[in-house]
Amino acid sequence: MAECSAGCRNGRPRGQTARMALTAAEIHEQLSLILDRRDPAATGTVLGAGSDDLEAGRRYLEALVEGGWMVPTWPVQHGGRGSDDDEGRRISSALGDYESADLYPYGVGISLVGPVLRDRGTPEQQDRWLRPIADGSEIWCQMFSEPDAGSDLANVGTRAVRDGDEWVLTGAKVWTSRGAYSKWGMCLARTDPEQPKHRGLTMFAVDMEDPGIEVRPLVQVNGDRHFTEVFVSEVRVPDADRIGDLGGGWGIAVETLAHERASLGGRAFGGSDEDEGPIPGWLAGLAATGRLHDAVARDRAMQAYVLDRVSKLTAVRAAAAAKDGVPGPEGSGAKLRSVAAFKSRAYLLKDLSGASGMLEDADGHLEFLTAPSMSIRGGTDEVQRNIVGERVLGLPAEPRVDKDVPYADLRKGR
Repeated sequence: MAECSAGCRNGRPRGQTARMALTAAEIHEQLSLILDRRDPAATGTVLGAGSDDLEAGRRYLEALVEGGWMVPTWPVQHGGRGSDDDEGRRISSALGDYESADLYPYGVGISLVGPVLRDRGTPEQQDRWLRPIADGSEIWCQMFSEPDAGSDLANVGTRAVRDGDEWVLTGAKVWTSRGAYSKWGMCLARTDPEQPKHRGLTMFAVDMEDPGIEVRPLVQVNGDRHFTEVFVSEVRVPDADRIGDLGGGWGIAVETLAHERASLGGRAFGGSDEDEGPIPGWLAGLAATGRLHDAVARDRAMQAYVLDRVSKLTAVRAAAAAKDGVPGPEGSGAKLRSVAAFKSRAYLLKDLSGASGMLEDADGHLEFLTAPSMSIRGGTDEVQRNIVGERVLGLPAEPRVDKDVPYADLRKGR
């Protein structure tokens, strides 16, 4: 990272207020004082694949936090710079031109928990948690899915029983990314089993270092170990760590998942997020190595290229449709498009590698092993298609015979 000159302090010129709108040129001028320019030929990790490096991301966030560059639209006291949405977009775009770090371990806090706390958290919770999210000193995980709930998130069975000013949580969660090294977990629990399953749910912040928390890694086919299952055994949570209203957990979960879809749908997985020009690096690389020698290979490459461009346009449309910073159902379409683009490119690169593509050290091998998970993580493709069908296209909803039945009367709730 570049050193800041004497005329600035931590990336923000002396005397500059958080409300000063910067032009793109001014943003680049200031970022160049604390970051080095990115090598266009360099490739990064894919959603943390093959990497559990926490320190590089933490150093990167620490370098950006005083200037509020990572989360520019957050208040200054919470690690942002009080930017409006337009300036925030200019800053985010400019960051793509500089060396970064694998921020996958920090993604839940920055992209999901942070926006929800800004919308739903108390002032005390915002003061307590937002700055540590922005500077990377505290990592969050998302404790939603459960072993026997499948994709029916409202069917969670983790119980939260009130005991004075505390809640006692007991249950199990699964598919919890980052669980092994998180400080906090955003946990959806059932506080009133006499209500229908979509009601009677409440969101809590759980201290992952509590002795009642047991985290077990789930090793994936690509070797990653940051996927986990979490067992919660009579963990006491202060009511002050309840996020949102009692019984309002489902609405918070839906909002959190909308942020997740927007985050996943807006990424150019395995490449850069900025505009690469008319020919992206992966396609230029295929041409340079002679792997587009026949018409069939070129046709598949162009299909992957079109999917990539459509994915980017869909992400832009979804971002434009977001209201008051909260993503809408368009994010599901963006997520579907980004997954299709990623998988198409990963399989293409593997197929065009010939016999050498069977080796573990072949280019794109990690992306190839990661590709199937893209249709599952962040909500399955089937769930996303249901959302698009019902909330975007206006198609009839799937029958839900248990929607108004008290959770305690359901077979799972007994």
